[in-house]
Amino acid sequence: MYGSLSIIYQFYLKFSDGSQFYPDYMTHVVTLQTQDLLHALGYNAEVKPHPDELSMKLIVNGNYLARIVEGCNSVSVIILFLSFVIAFSGRLRETIIFVLAGSVLIYVVNLLRIVLLSIGLYHYPWRAELLHEVIFPGIIYGMVFLLWMFWVNRFSKLKKENE
Repeated sequence: MYGSLSIIYQFYLKFSDGSQFYPDYMTHVVTLQTQDLLHALGYNAEVKPHPDELSMKLIVNGNYLARIVEGCNSVSVIILFLSFVIAFSGRLRETIIFVLAGSVLIYVVNLLRIVLLSIGLYHYPWRAELLHEVIFPGIIYGMVFLLWMFWVNRFSKLKKENE
């Protein structure tokens, strides 16, 4: 499942022309939503296509803070999540509901994570490495792990076989 979904995603990325939605549709949407959430929190945020690479530049209050790349759009994390849940599937209805709800939750938490990372980079630029490399991956992967544990202990066939 993971291999199949990853190959499909790689084809999507390869054939994303990036003309209307740069660098690809999902990354573009995440970038615009990040900008909107930062505006809602009172920050003057602006996103622009990066001239030298497939990414979007995030500018907050006139300061270039970060680039948002394809890896920031949560699709690869959702693929990982889906693959695990399907590998340990339960009843079809429960599996579908959990996959949909979990995917939406991962997407939303990832978006909030980018917004918080942006605010952190704006206020604490000297903590960029800690924020980007440790804390914020821990949030998204920690949540996925908790969702997996909840799934296995509550709904999967593995749970039913051990009862």
